[in-house]
Amino acid sequence: MSKFDRISQLLKFSEEDPSDPFNYYALALEYQKQDNPLAAKYYDLLLSQHPDYLATYYHAAAYFTTMDHIGKAGQIYQKGIELATQQGNKHAKKELENAYFNFQMEFE
Repeated sequence: MSKFDRISQLLKFSEEDPSDPFNYYALALEYQKQDNPLAAKYYDLLLSQHPDYLATYYHAAAYFTTMDHIGKAGQIYQKGIELATQQGNKHAKKELENAYFNFQMEFE
């Protein structure tokens, strides 16, 4: 399946079930692979409309770091760590904390 076929399929899924954050998450990841600014659109959509979807935070923060949105990336890491704590997801919390530590070492 080509990238465009995957994106078309994901767009169809997101239209069929706009309440499922996974479809938007998968779209953000697909667009990110192509250096497409639409990745930011889908990460922003997830962060605003599906703020409890924990998987978003690690990848969104890394993406916005590569796009030189350093302040935004730091806030996303912090919120992700907070959310992982609230959800009791120790694995995700540790991954976010490690990524945020590395981020701080490089950018702060």
